[in-house]
Amino acid sequence: MHHKAHKQMSEAFLTAAFLSISGGLQDAYTYLARGNVFANAQTGNIVLLSQHIADGDLASTIHYLIPLSFFALGVAAAEIIHQCYQQAQRIHWRQLVLAIEILLLFAVGFLPDSWNLIANSMVSFSCAMQVQAFRKVNSYAFASTMCIGNLRSGMESLCAYFKTRNKDVLIKSMHYFGVILLFAFGAGIGGHLLPRFGMRTIWLSCLLLLVSFLLMFIKEEIEEHPEIKL
Repeated sequence: MHHKAHKQMSEAFLTAAFLSISGGLQDAYTYLARGNVFANAQTGNIVLLSQHIADGDLASTIHYLIPLSFFALGVAAAEIIHQCYQQAQRIHWRQLVLAIEILLLFAVGFLPDSWNLIANSMVSFSCAMQVQAFRKVNSYAFASTMCIGNLRSGMESLCAYFKTRNKDVLIKSMHYFGVILLFAFGAGIGGHLLPRFGMRTIWLSCLLLLVSFLLMFIKEEIEEHPEIKL
């Protein structure tokens, strides 16, 4: 015997797909159009930050330090929203995170080159909220705004499949590689559109996040099989 239950679409691969494409686009946007700063890959920002500190270049140090600090603040903001709205009925707390992220990125599209520091800080803040709020895809831990963890988990699962021939492990691996490909696709699209749309390219990210926001109103139906006791 089995019965049907419902789960939130926030962990569905379809939702993760739009989040990952958006994450790739955001990283390409800030690096290519906003002064070579990574919105998501804070490891790269720390490397560049350390280099400029060693060189005694204060202006460039601030260029990387402030977005890095706003990334940390974004994680804290997402966690506060989680704590305050975890029991909300009409809207999921992760949708509130997406709504704030969409508004921030939409505003970024209006900021000129001279405001790159503020723009990068806003994108880093929104990316951090996203990576903190969306941490699973079909129960597998993942990141929608960076690839290193997904690559490690994907290769680990693939190696485990070759050892065990367990198809579930192979499916897990494909989830990770799929997310990586979608992230790369988003980065490629962002780089391709920048010469045509300039700073407003980030608005495509808003549309992608809006799709994820709307998908989360759907309750995904799943089958649950209770244990059979002999």
